[in-house]
Amino acid sequence: MSPYSRITGTGSYLPPRRLSNAELAAELAAQGVETSDDWIVERTGIRARHFAEPGVCSSDLGVEAAKNALQAAGLQPGDIDLIIVATSTPDMVFPSAACILQHKLGIAGCAAFDVQAVCSGFVYALTIADALIKTGSASKALVIGAEVFSRILDFSDRTTCVLFGDGAGAVVLEASQAPGILASDLHADGKHVGILCVPGTVSGGKVLGDPLLKMDGQAVFKLAVGVLEDAARATLAKAGLQESDIDWLVPHQANIRIMQGTAKKLKMSMDKVIVTVDQHGNTSAASIPLALDAAVRSGKIKKGETLLLEGVGGGFTWGAVLLNL
Repeated sequence: MSPYSRITGTGSYLPPRRLSNAELAAELAAQGVETSDDWIVERTGIRARHFAEPGVCSSDLGVEAAKNALQAAGLQPGDIDLIIVATSTPDMVFPSAACILQHKLGIAGCAAFDVQAVCSGFVYALTIADALIKTGSASKALVIGAEVFSRILDFSDRTTCVLFGDGAGAVVLEASQAPGILASDLHADGKHVGILCVPGTVSGGKVLGDPLLKMDGQAVFKLAVGVLEDAARATLAKAGLQESDIDWLVPHQANIRIMQGTAKKLKMSMDKVIVTVDQHGNTSAASIPLALDAAVRSGKIKKGETLLLEGVGGGFTWGAVLLNL
């Protein structure tokens, strides 16, 4: 049993189809929905997103991200003894995307399950994997965020359909004698279900309710900035650190305004915030590991630095993880 867990490899994957704002606006205009690059950028900071092709599932994106993370960690799929996939868009009702992904990696036997906390899912999954490693239940875990949100968008609603994209990110988390994950803080408040949800389900072979995403953008914004600040401060307090000890903030990539608001409250320059929302849109549970991998591979984030990962999503869920890379 090791006292700590540490990220030893990161990976990500985006489906090849990239849609700029102008391209998406043209497609929407053909359906009678008006929007523009200027309108989207001004409100969200998003300039492009990736959409998966029909038949490509979350597990397909996740397995590619997982392979990249494994390569970065110098491991083979058979070395893994725990797989957790954070997703709100699994391949099917059951089994989990994690079990399907496990098979696509060509391995069997290790624990595999999904975590559903929407955009906070990766933070939740990383916290769970850390706990299982610390108790000795696992030693080498794949923690993956994978989404195909394009499948649940209402393309007649310009306030939501321009926000989201598809993608996957992954990390390898290993038992370590040196501190890696330092602290975490997770929360949820179900009274806010209605401000961000997909109010549909499957019953008797039919879809009941509405299987498309609904969001009250203003309500989400107001709630998000406050709870992200609280989670960040609580996590720092648990680790006995200050805002000034954070080298990089790696937030959920939902909206540049939320990210700017959070950074301001934490007295952090945007130069210390990893931003990929402009190129990926909101990829829900995939957004934090996608941003992390992009920053690691570009050389922006370096080994030994202290990172704060944080997310907020439907549920309403929110949380943060503080770690040394």
